[in-house]
Amino acid sequence: MEKEKLLEVRDLKISATNDDGEIIPIVKGVTFDVHKGEVVALIGESGSGKTTISLASLAYTKPGLHFAGGQALLNGEDLLSIEPLRTRELRGAKVAYLAQSAAATFNPAITIGEQVTESAVLHGVMTQEEATRRAEELYHALELPEADRIGYRYPHQVSGGQLQRLMAAMALCGNPDLMVLDEPTTALDVTTQIEVLKAFKKVIQEENSAAIYVTHDLAVVAQIADHIVVLYGGEIMEQGSSDQIINNPSHAYTKRLMAAVRPTPQSGLGTEIGAEHDRDLPAVQVGNMTAGYGGIVSGEPKITILRDIDMDVKNGHVVGVIGESGCGKSTLARVIAGLLPQARGSIKLDGKELEGDLHGRKLEELQKIQFVFQMADTALNPKQVIGDIIGRPLEFYHGLKGRQKHAKVVEILEMVELPADFATRYPMELSGGQKQRINMARSLAANPEVMLCDEVTSALDSIVGANVIKLLTSLRDRTGVSFVFISHDLSTVASFADEIVVLYAGRVVEQGPTNEVLDPPFHPYTRLLISSVPELRIGWLEETMQKREMAVGIAKDVEITAVGCPFFNRCPMGIEGKCEQESPPVRNLEDGHQISCHRTIEELNQAEMEIQQVLHGYEKPGVDDSHPTAH
Repeated sequence: MEKEKLLEVRDLKISATNDDGEIIPIVKGVTFDVHKGEVVALIGESGSGKTTISLASLAYTKPGLHFAGGQALLNGEDLLSIEPLRTRELRGAKVAYLAQSAAATFNPAITIGEQVTESAVLHGVMTQEEATRRAEELYHALELPEADRIGYRYPHQVSGGQLQRLMAAMALCGNPDLMVLDEPTTALDVTTQIEVLKAFKKVIQEENSAAIYVTHDLAVVAQIADHIVVLYGGEIMEQGSSDQIINNPSHAYTKRLMAAVRPTPQSGLGTEIGAEHDRDLPAVQVGNMTAGYGGIVSGEPKITILRDIDMDVKNGHVVGVIGESGCGKSTLARVIAGLLPQARGSIKLDGKELEGDLHGRKLEELQKIQFVFQMADTALNPKQVIGDIIGRPLEFYHGLKGRQKHAKVVEILEMVELPADFATRYPMELSGGQKQRINMARSLAANPEVMLCDEVTSALDSIVGANVIKLLTSLRDRTGVSFVFISHDLSTVASFADEIVVLYAGRVVEQGPTNEVLDPPFHPYTRLLISSVPELRIGWLEETMQKREMAVGIAKDVEITAVGCPFFNRCPMGIEGKCEQESPPVRNLEDGHQISCHRTIEELNQAEMEIQQVLHGYEKPGVDDSHPTAH
């Protein structure tokens, strides 16, 4: 029996008008249906028209665009020809929109409960009491902690993954017929992403609502979508059931998207490093470093984020720093850059100790360590042309002016594979991937020894992200620059980094050469991260949630502790009475591979063998009574 059609998009055309009055087609005759109880995914790289098409279901176009033809029928009513007052009635009540950034969606000055219920009350769908009851039901359905109290908190008092699920509660509160989910898991770490996907899938099925899911991540699509529409340049390349598109794609572009899916993290993915840049002395050495916020009292920060960190960054090498949100990855980069002075311990550059505060560092030391920030949109000055943005460090560090400076700007643009005429453009005239290249070009202009890259590919689609990684690899090979590459994306790190540092709750739980860290034995936390990377396989999410380490560790937040192993409350191998009371010993393996764990290497190897047996047999593992978190 065919499901009832909820939204029918027929030959949708959306155009823009340029400064010369020319009409430029953006969406070129798109047709698809959304049925009740199903999720339709719109996939494609940046600029393919995914968000523009999805917003048509709200009878909305971005500034500068207009509907040029076609229909968008919601329950038979054409959204493109209705009156503005009717449009207002539909938005939020019949069609709800979930933006990409939950942090930007919530007002930090208003409690979560008020914001979740606001739309339902405003549209007269429910009274305040009914909306509050409905919100609490959704908090339970979305598996949020303290469901009866979380509404009284403010947005900054919950984690990123919780905020993303609260945004779903906000959209669902008024019982809408259709939800538009615009990249809702793109910026989340892998374990949080699984939580959010599981919650979305469960609620959509239970509520019998429908959703348009906008994303560039095919592995995520495989877990949640019933129907997939593949877009390129505002046109549909192909569409069909998830099974058909994922297992039997026919269009060359779909196959290209498949090829760009991030592989499962494993050893042997990385590129070989040349020996020409090797030196005996590491570029950066971090020794027994502790850092945090709120000032320093008796040699300890008031709020400790990083504790007893040791790591080296060799010349011409890439060190990948991985971990979930809140593990201290960005704080580590801030300490190395001098933006946050450490409470104790040392930071050395080329063997010489650096001042903790950047104000105490020499110009040459500042020039040698450069920061590439996560969001190019906020890192680049929108009122300066690209030539001035890249030219500033050339003038500041190297004293270049006039023709010399312009020639160097052009050379650096060529290094990041952008044309010379980009020097006269403004950031707003560039795509996301191009802006990220300019963000890197500005750091390169200083001619640094070390570049600190903080989540530089997290907001980019898989094809653009892969191109940025290729660019960074070629820059390392040509210039000998070292990278500290911070990411929650283990697949990207596996294909790019020479060494990996796994951070959990401000401590290094495992580190060593990439091929060693990604081969057993693993620290239980490293295993959790590897298990959490979605595979391009329908049913992967359900299978994964059956595994012991997932059931135990996935749904808990990172808690920074001063005593014992901080991973104890999530660890399927925890030893009660020991792990939570004593700091784990560092176990040294081959080639500088270290694991910080109370379990012996033999026990970790045995656990890995058991997990592999479960994976290949798809049975639920037996639970060892000595694991306290299993009870």
